Amino acid sequence: MPTTRLLSALRRPQHIRIPHAPLSSTLTPPSSRCYSATTTPPEDATPPYLQKIKAELKTAMRAKDTPRLSVVRAILSANVNASKTPKPIRTDADLVRLMRRLQKSAQDAIADAKAAGRDEIITKENEQVRILDEYIANSGVETFGEAQITKLIRYNLRTLRKDGLSDGAILGIMMGRMRAALQDKDVDWRLVERLFKEVTAQ
Repeated sequence: MPTTRLLSALRRPQHIRIPHAPLSSTLTPPSSRCYSATTTPPEDATPPYLQKIKAELKTAMRAKDTPRLSVVRAILSANVNASKTPKPIRTDADLVRLMRRLQKSAQDAIADAKAAGRDEIITKENEQVRILDEYIANSGVETFGEAQITKLIRYNLRTLRKDGLSDGAILGIMMGRMRAALQDKDVDWRLVERLFKEVTAQ
């Protein structure tokens, strides 16, 4: 299996037409519904969860909860910035991915603060990470971990190889299916990349 091409394809979205069976009938393991693909949201769609986050702004202001207020403002600001790009926040899963990016920034700040011995920054950023974790957990978006991702990869590889497809054809179809299956999930694509490499090397 050409893992180099596979990993390269992971780093960019692909829009692939699959000429044979419909995605919904070929992607999903019979024993699970969690791998079903979802339709693309309308261009003017707004994440339902975003309204709850906006409501948190007034709540945090009334409670004088400075850390929470800072996090909510950061989420809303990042959402506005994303709306000016080709990839606006349209779904709750998009919103969770945005919050994951904010978490990563906070974690990077923690690492820098530790190196500089800035305990006050560490405390502040840790609290922001905690609040973001809370919002992500309450989003209703399913988190896909290592076991679920591995199961999805193996299922699709097994199915496509049974069809006698070439490695090149499998590569394209796999990427289309993976992105369709995981578009409404909370998933770390760096983990997906690593698992692709491990599973396809077996």
